[in-house]
Amino acid sequence: MAQKDSPLLYVRAVIYYIGFYLVTIVYSSMCLLIAPMMPFRARFKLITGINFFYMFWLRVCCGLKVDIQGAEKLPKDSSYVVVSNHSSEWETLFFQTMVRPQSAVLKQELLKIPFFGWALGLLKPIALDRSKRRGALKQLLKQGKERLEEDIPVLIFPQGTRVPVGKTGKFNKGGAMLAASAGVPIIPIVHDAGIFWPGKSFVKYPGTVTVKVGPVVDTHERTVDEVHEDSAGWLLEEMKRMNVA
Repeated sequence: MAQKDSPLLYVRAVIYYIGFYLVTIVYSSMCLLIAPMMPFRARFKLITGINFFYMFWLRVCCGLKVDIQGAEKLPKDSSYVVVSNHSSEWETLFFQTMVRPQSAVLKQELLKIPFFGWALGLLKPIALDRSKRRGALKQLLKQGKERLEEDIPVLIFPQGTRVPVGKTGKFNKGGAMLAASAGVPIIPIVHDAGIFWPGKSFVKYPGTVTVKVGPVVDTHERTVDEVHEDSAGWLLEEMKRMNVA
């Protein structure tokens, strides 16, 4: 516990955030001027180029590395739905370096964040109003299908919000419903980022985040419950193995 309370960790986090905000403001300003005139895939590459900096800067400032297992399972030339556990801010930054391009399902409020949210809004996100549950599901299915038809993978955190390490929360069926209705596979991805960057934590703890890509779950002629059981079941099992549930 002494290491976690070390003043050095706070100093490293301060340096990280100084670099994070300065680079974000400058880079996002440039993107807001240039990106709207670009086709989506080129726009995605430009805007999310900063995410590679975020990962580099975390490693330099906070000693936070990443080990990816099974990335070869991700389809190269077809659309799919990704579902993942959500315990940290880390995965919202990392996944844009791994699943490219993508349309992320997120809360509407994020698009109001100056610079960061404005640039995020150019990436065809599916921004849901969480106060309207029925409307949000319809929006997810409608816009999700549109993205998938454009061969853009859709990223969903089925827990809906960040869940602390040691808890599981509830895994919603939205991802399974979208994948089944669109006839595309669903791919579960698990990670233990919450151990090193707990939700809403200022301090980031050094170590290596493990990211594991699960088996491709086929949706052909299968029910939503079957697809959800396979994908969410695998996530829960792996979360327990990683000691994050």
